[in-house]
Amino acid sequence: MVEGKAVACVGAGLIGRAWAIVFARGGHQVRLHDENHAAAEAARDFAEDVLPGLAEEGLLNGAKPAEVLARISAVHDIEEALSGASYVQESTREDLEVKRTVFARLDALADEGATIASSSSAILPSAFTENLAGRHRCLVVHPINPPYLVPAAEVVPAPWTDRAIRDGAAGFLRDCGMAPIVMEREIDGFVMNRMQGALLEEAFRLVGEGYASIEDVDVGIREGLALRWSFMGPFETIDLNAPGGVRDYAERYQQIYERLFPSMQHRVDWSGPVMDVVEAERRKRLPEDKLAERHIWRDRRLMALIAHKRRAAQDIGE
Repeated sequence: MVEGKAVACVGAGLIGRAWAIVFARGGHQVRLHDENHAAAEAARDFAEDVLPGLAEEGLLNGAKPAEVLARISAVHDIEEALSGASYVQESTREDLEVKRTVFARLDALADEGATIASSSSAILPSAFTENLAGRHRCLVVHPINPPYLVPAAEVVPAPWTDRAIRDGAAGFLRDCGMAPIVMEREIDGFVMNRMQGALLEEAFRLVGEGYASIEDVDVGIREGLALRWSFMGPFETIDLNAPGGVRDYAERYQQIYERLFPSMQHRVDWSGPVMDVVEAERRKRLPEDKLAERHIWRDRRLMALIAHKRRAAQDIGE
């Protein structure tokens, strides 16, 4: 896609409104539709509130907030939202039957050449696109919330998704400033939830079995692993952690992880007794009535981190 194309965002909740900012910042005309018309209007108001902060951190590609906002319109009629749209991003409720119903409608109404993507975080694309006439143009594009601050997004094809559609969606995301994770085939959990799940499982085990407090686990990530992970992935990390690179690392240290692996093959129920410990520690550090305030703090820190990463990439190199 080229700059200025029409994009339809169907569903104007937390994810849909965030996608609208991403696509509008990328130069596209965004039509934001929700069955609840007030939600679409509220999503545009949300963008108006967020855009100045992004501009302050240099995260609007040189555009002014008013220019980006002008590219977002709340559209009450779904046919109008889809007409002429080259790319459709669905962000409705995470429910299989809802996805099937919505995608059947989108496939019937969207222009023949449009790509239709779902923001689903846990439902495989094959589960709700199999019986569609245009199933070849359907896939999942799952972001980390909020995508206007976190650029990674998973591009997940169903078995019948046209490879050109998958690659075209990935290219469109790159043009919008995103960093697509292009999967060869679908798997439950995709990439990010499987990686995050592995970390969370171990975090709950360590706390639930009395080895460490939740704050100590958080410190290990926040002040340890995440410092490197904020600009390197796990494979590059180990490639640089042994003199001879990744193979040398595996030969030196695989035995450690092989020894650990058996003790990781059981679960601690997240909602069991460990949750009493986790919740009590978290509420001691952050009272429930301060959560919304902390969300704003998180987003401002993310803005500053992304701005820093961009400057560092220019000054030091990718």
